[in-house]
Amino acid sequence: MAITLRLSDADFEQRFAAFLLTKREVSADVDAVVRAIIARVRAEGDAALIDYTQKFEQADLKGLGMAVSQDDIAKAYGAADPQTIEALKCARDRIRSHHERQRPKDDRYTDAAGVELGSRWTAIEAVGLYVPGGTASYPSSVLMSAVPAKVAGVERIVMAVPAPGGVINPLVLVAADLTGISEIYRIGGAQAIAALAYGTETIKPVAKIVGPGNAYVAAAKRQVFGTVGIDMIAGPSEVLVVADGSNDPDWIAADLLAQAEHDVSAQSILITDHPAFGEAVEQAVERQLLSLPRAETAAASWRDFGAVIQVPTIEAALPLVDRIAAEHVELAIDEPEAFLARMRNAGAVFLGRHTPEAIGDYVGGSNHVLPTARSARFSSGLSVLDFVKRTSILKLGPEQLRALAPAAIALAKAEGLDAHGRSVTIRLNM
Repeated sequence: MAITLRLSDADFEQRFAAFLLTKREVSADVDAVVRAIIARVRAEGDAALIDYTQKFEQADLKGLGMAVSQDDIAKAYGAADPQTIEALKCARDRIRSHHERQRPKDDRYTDAAGVELGSRWTAIEAVGLYVPGGTASYPSSVLMSAVPAKVAGVERIVMAVPAPGGVINPLVLVAADLTGISEIYRIGGAQAIAALAYGTETIKPVAKIVGPGNAYVAAAKRQVFGTVGIDMIAGPSEVLVVADGSNDPDWIAADLLAQAEHDVSAQSILITDHPAFGEAVEQAVERQLLSLPRAETAAASWRDFGAVIQVPTIEAALPLVDRIAAEHVELAIDEPEAFLARMRNAGAVFLGRHTPEAIGDYVGGSNHVLPTARSARFSSGLSVLDFVKRTSILKLGPEQLRALAPAAIALAKAEGLDAHGRSVTIRLNM
């Protein structure tokens, strides 16, 4: 049973603060293990990947080959359900349409001093996409990472995906093909991150790595950051539903379980101004668990990390929503737009009673790779901007240099950097 917190209780602040600090990630210290894996991949290259894949995935890369072939792709299409392939195409097209609106534009202008300034955007040359292959395999995540990269103009996109027992979900390969990815490797875990960052005999290194993974993948991304860029350190999934008593309890229960079924460490939270409605939702959760295929996972998540928070008014939920800073926030209330206008922190917001978060996971068009563990306070979901970089541009003529020189020389002198000042004065014969 999820915990219940009441804003009116004297100990609410203490309990709520403790709730926010609840650790939902794997507690074991994996850094040392990951550091050793990375070092071995750097030293031994392909041989280390082959050994780790046999050890962790029970897959023989010597026989299968490290790279996925076009024949493998063709077989994947043959094994995939045609209706699901069409659904992937629908999702791809909607994601592309939305992300095309995110393309930044170059800017050049001349200021009052006659100095030209501007910015130029260019795509990152090579990006690695990590696709998890653990308790569930998500072709939709391939689309969410690959489509923005393609829209941004990334020339080389490399996908690494674990192949437990040598098998990759056919839909993952179909999704990759639908987005134009042809360089795919059967490797996973920290060893895949190391290979993408440093390269091996077979895999050329990339400049940035994106995509979620388990604790070992997250630790590896932390350790290679600086050698390559990364998108974020994604933790277990989470949803916060703000709902008044006008909702159908079964709808809200289904939304909470949609997150809980992801992982035993996922988190589902309900904030409501109607105590009886909150109780009805909890009862609906218990009923729906009886028929849910992933009931064991969802029940553990709801029991260990779920919460129902009672507030006197929906207005009173606003500061709590911003403090939780959830990955997904559903506003199942009468005036969601007005509430949104005053919100600050969320990875993605779903407005109204007919916008379940699950639509955003698949075919809404917005991205489902989002900040977790309260990192929405300072970061954003994956977008085209994650696959481009901005270069500043500055241009002066003789007159502009002469006008700005005194201030530049004075600052260089103040900082004790004489060569800086000289590089200005030498052009003006000063």
